[in-house]
Amino acid sequence: MPNFEPPPLYFAPFVLPLHTIYNRVRARHAHMRLIRKLDAFILKSYLLLFAGTFFICLFIFMMQFMWRYVEELIGKGLSWDVLGKFFYYSGLTLVPMSLPLAILLASLISFGNLGEKFELLSMKAAGVPLVRILQPVFCFVLLVCGGSFYFQNKIGPEATKQLATLIWSMKQKSPELEIPEGIFYNEIPGYNLFVEHKDPDTGMLYGVMIYNNTNSYEDAQIVLADSARLQSTADKMHLKLTLFNGERFRNMESQSGSMLRANVPYMRESFITEVDLIPFDGNFNMMDASLFAGNAATKKLPEIVQGIDSLTVMTDSIGHAVASNARRLYLERELPSGLQDSAAIVQETAESRETLDSIYARLTEEKRTAAWRNALRKAQFMQSEYDFRGTISADNNLTLRKHKIEANRKFTLSLACLLFFFIGAPLGAIIRKGGLGVPVVVSVLIFIFYYIVNVGGEKMSKTGQWNIISGVWLSSAVLLPIGIFLINRANKDSVVFNIEGYRTFFQRLLGLRAHRRLNPKEVVIQDPDYPALVGKLQNLTESCAQYSEKARLYMMPNYLRLFFHYAEDKDVIELNDRLEAIVDELHNTRDKVILARLNDLPILVPDAHTRPFRNARYNLVVGLLLPLGLFFFFRIWRYRLRLWHDMQQIQKLGTQIRERIEKKHIHE
Repeated sequence: MPNFEPPPLYFAPFVLPLHTIYNRVRARHAHMRLIRKLDAFILKSYLLLFAGTFFICLFIFMMQFMWRYVEELIGKGLSWDVLGKFFYYSGLTLVPMSLPLAILLASLISFGNLGEKFELLSMKAAGVPLVRILQPVFCFVLLVCGGSFYFQNKIGPEATKQLATLIWSMKQKSPELEIPEGIFYNEIPGYNLFVEHKDPDTGMLYGVMIYNNTNSYEDAQIVLADSARLQSTADKMHLKLTLFNGERFRNMESQSGSMLRANVPYMRESFITEVDLIPFDGNFNMMDASLFAGNAATKKLPEIVQGIDSLTVMTDSIGHAVASNARRLYLERELPSGLQDSAAIVQETAESRETLDSIYARLTEEKRTAAWRNALRKAQFMQSEYDFRGTISADNNLTLRKHKIEANRKFTLSLACLLFFFIGAPLGAIIRKGGLGVPVVVSVLIFIFYYIVNVGGEKMSKTGQWNIISGVWLSSAVLLPIGIFLINRANKDSVVFNIEGYRTFFQRLLGLRAHRRLNPKEVVIQDPDYPALVGKLQNLTESCAQYSEKARLYMMPNYLRLFFHYAEDKDVIELNDRLEAIVDELHNTRDKVILARLNDLPILVPDAHTRPFRNARYNLVVGLLLPLGLFFFFRIWRYRLRLWHDMQQIQKLGTQIRERIEKKHIHE
């Protein structure tokens, strides 16, 4: 924009307001240009990391997926185009699962790099809040969420169908013939083949023994040959086995009739050359993909909704059929076949409303037996019908739940991309560690936690123990408050992962003692005033002795005074201040013995032996709750005993330090 020339003075009353507006517009324009540059910078750094992490995550998931089907891949002689299709379709099916982990890892690394290089701090200092810094990446993640849903709804079902067809076809593929030496090979159906030695150059087999039970075990054959050659026919539908110089033994039990087993004859045949054709399909036959069209994972969202409607109608029809049969056989008053000729009794029952027991008492023994048999037959028939329809209904309900889970899963996996961004971006800003160290560990732990919760919820929904919505959306419900909490903490620059803060908290909670860690100073500006410190140490040790005798810390405290009549122990506060002042001054010494004694001095907690909480209301509530109050009562008594021991320790070490100063730094 061109510079604005200042107007003449006589135009000032009219032009100065325009000049002010112009400066504001110009400043706003400069600010918008800065924001656009920041957006481009953040988005560029994030996109590069996202592309790398996505392919890394996809590769890891593909390796894990390949190990599940390694038996179907190895030893089958599959061509490169079949293997290429397997990896291609498996990669497509794993894209929706790789996207959330890639977004989490890229967010942690990118914003961790910005925090580690203080670029994030510079942006905040320039007046740009964290929410505005996250805006360009947030828009990109929204596009990824939409793309993930489109991918799962359009491309994923077809890829899943083709992958399932391919895996099933590979399972049916016969193994490649690699006959080992010295062991029996049973990959040829109906044959056990033993080879003593192989010639890899000519393909000849030496010392061949074959057990053939293709017809039946009663018609088994044993073939011994000096050598043999095994080849596949041109159409790969048979194996051509050429045997040289051998014998064939065949069991004749099938023709022996009822002979004793010891007298069963067998046939022995010698040959110089013999050729056998063994049925063996070595081709790779692709199955029909329509066989997997009913699976929920191979359907698009409209097809899943249509399938849910059909399964619901089918389940309802089964229920109606069971109800109508039960109503027809049991609810309607129907006499068994043994009572068909007792119409008068039925009429009399309807008129006099007599009970069934009275009718049963009038029957003869033969009719009673017929009635019982008829009732038992109907009960058995109804039970078998109920079991059959119950099995069908259970299968339909399982398929129905799978369809509902798959329909909700398309939304939850897409939403997981956004939730992982809400967790990864603020977490990277808080941790402020880039690279592939801490972010990888944190992201893997978070993703494992998400995966366990997600799989557990889906399993509970699939078995019918939980509601479908509750089980499938459980992982999203768990991640959402975590993301909101982290964004709130990162926006306020709260130190969530301050290890020292947590360590101090748990030390105070568990009553653990903190230790001094004083190291020698490399540069000492002013040496300690040793003569004055001798007097201070003498006064400190005497004060500690007087306090120990007066306070009687080794005795049990008063419960009522402890919780209901709190009084601050000013003597311990004063002793602690004097002790820390002496330690700070003596820290300037070059004497390693004195430094060692200083590190042995205890760190006092002035109010730990007087009250459980600093809030008087909390103390009152805890004191009234007797079991909880007893816990804190004995805890404070422990602090009193520890303080008594600390006073003894201060007296002992203070005397040793004073003697060291007098001997080493004053008399010399």
